[in-house]
Formats: sequence, structure tokens, C-alpha cells
Amino acid sequence: MADHVRSYVVADLPGDGIGPEVVAVARDLVDAAGSRFGFTVDWQHCPLGAEYYLRTGEVLPGAEFDRLRKTDAILLGAVGSPSVPPGVLERGLLLRLRFELDLYINLRPARLRPGVVSHGAGALDTVVVRENTEGLYAGAGGTVHKGTAFETATEESLNTRAGVERCLRYAAGLARRRAGKMTLVHKTNVLVHAGDLWQRVAREVADAEGVALDYAHVDAACLYLVDDPGRFDVIVTDNLFGDIISDLGAALTGGLGLSPSGNLNPDKTGPSMFEPVHGSAPDIAGTGKASPAAAVLSAALMLDHLGEPEAAAALDGAVDAVLGAGGQDTTAGWAKALATELAAAEVTR
Repeated sequence: MADHVRSYVVADLPGDGIGPEVVAVARDLVDAAGSRFGFTVDWQHCPLGAEYYLRTGEVLPGAEFDRLRKTDAILLGAVGSPSVPPGVLERGLLLRLRFELDLYINLRPARLRPGVVSHGAGALDTVVVRENTEGLYAGAGGTVHKGTAFETATEESLNTRAGVERCLRYAAGLARRRAGKMTLVHKTNVLVHAGDLWQRVAREVADAEGVALDYAHVDAACLYLVDDPGRFDVIVTDNLFGDIISDLGAALTGGLGLSPSGNLNPDKTGPSMFEPVHGSAPDIAGTGKASPAAAVLSAALMLDHLGEPEAAAALDGAVDAVLGAGGQDTTAGWAKALATELAAAEVTR
């Protein structure tokens, strides 16, 4: 253990459904990793979610947002409940945090892990870098003449050069640390304005960063992910396409139950947010059957972002080891097995 104990402030936002169950396991493992690798976490509990909204009528009040803004990272379990209309929590909490904390990168690794059967043609090991604050999710558009024969609904895709370039620069930096190649995914033959901007800037960034650049239309990329996954390493794409492709990557590597994510502010002008993407799964909440694997993998992404790569690798490796041994049927079984594997991790720092 290092002489100087590093310390981080992390918001514990367990949310709804199975969120509190899986985040509790991830928290314990992060604390155990801290004891082994020389850091501590000051957990700040944040009660936001469906229950909070139903009780108070607020999704993200100013005082809670100010508390979140002052942390180093946010570990989110899941939000969503059948008792809350769709879009209320998603837009009022998740999208607001993405936009106001400038979480402009959504990071979704998709790697086939030990003991997991691929649904594609071969082993997939890629990272989807999705622009997270622009495109069709920026909220531009509207509806006029609603309820009449002339009702018109529009959604506009907003793409700024600054937003596109910073996303591509992050992806290129990641590609340089991996295999030296990134693939831009878009639909330049149809979306000629946004596609042209993305493609021009991608070429400039790839040349400046010294990485190889490939391109695939989004429909073709979906086919290649299934039939020829080895052609991809780092995929960089816009908000909507990234949302779709990353779920396909999850399906090919074991499902959403093994899929972590990070919503990153790479400039660290505010906290980044890390969450499993399996949702709140209210049908199994409280049954003790929820797998915490994706929450633990999300915590590993968080530790890597905070500057604790050795601890991050230990958490990631613990999940691989448990999966390789056949996994576990219960949340408690996962927690015990993961703690055992983490305790055996080598400390070199």
C-alpha cells in the first residue's frame, strides 16, 4: 500500500428496483479495493429516483444537483418504475445530468468474457464511444397542431463542430492506447450534412492523433458486429447510433446484465457518472436474484477514470473469474465470490 492514501468523494445514487441491491455490492467491493490499493471513498448518499419523485413531486431539485456537482464521481444503480410515466426520470434526471454536467462521452465496452457464449460469429472486444449531448437527443424540435389532421412532429439532430471534435479526440486517444484504430459509424450517404461534418473532422483528428481511421454505415456496422466482430476495436459515433450499437454489442457479449457504462466529462470540470445499463428490473427487485456484475464493472470504469487503474483491473478481473467459474445464482452469492477473487488480486502499486 502506498504511503499516501488517496481519497475520492463519490455520490451513491442507488435509484430504483434492483439498483440499491447491486450498488450495495459494488460499493463494498470498491471499499475493499481501496483497502488493498491505497485509497478511500467518501460515499455521499443521494436518494433520487421514482420514490423520491412520487414523494416530493421533484426529480432533481437544485440542492441535490449542487451536491452531485461537488463530487468526484456518481455511481448510479438504475432509475425507473411503472408508477412513474416514461420520460419523467429519463429526461428530468439522466439527460439533465448529462447535459448540465457536460458528460459528453458515453463509454460502452463490449467484451466477450470467460464462460459467456457469444451470439455472434466470434469474440467481440470493442469500446463504443458515443457522443452524449448532441444529435437527436439534444431536445430540438416540437409538435404543432397536435390532435388534428395537420399535426406535425419534428426532431432535429444538432451537431456542432466543437462537440463532434471533442468526441472524436477522446475516441482517438483511446484508440491510440489500444490497437491504434478507430471506426467512425454514421450514415453519410443519407445524412449528408451531419455525416459530412463527422467524416471531415474524423479524418483531421485521426491524422493529428496518428491513428488509423475506418468507416462503416450504421446498418452495415450492425451486420459486421454480428458476422465479423474482429474488424472493430474503438467505434465512435453520434448519440442515437451509439445508443443502438452499444445495446447490440451488449447482446453479443452476454446481455445487458453484463454491460457497464460511463457518462464521462473527460475534462473533469465536474463528476462523471457510471451505471449498469440493465435498468431497474422491478420484476426481480427484492428477490435476491439480481446479478451485480454490471454494477461492479461500472464501478471498475469509475475507478479507472478516477486514476486507480490497478484497482479497476482487479474488479474487472474478479468478474471474469466468477464468470469463468460458472457465475452465481444470487446477489449474495455474487458478492461473496467477487470478494474472494478481489482479496486474491495482486497489488503492485
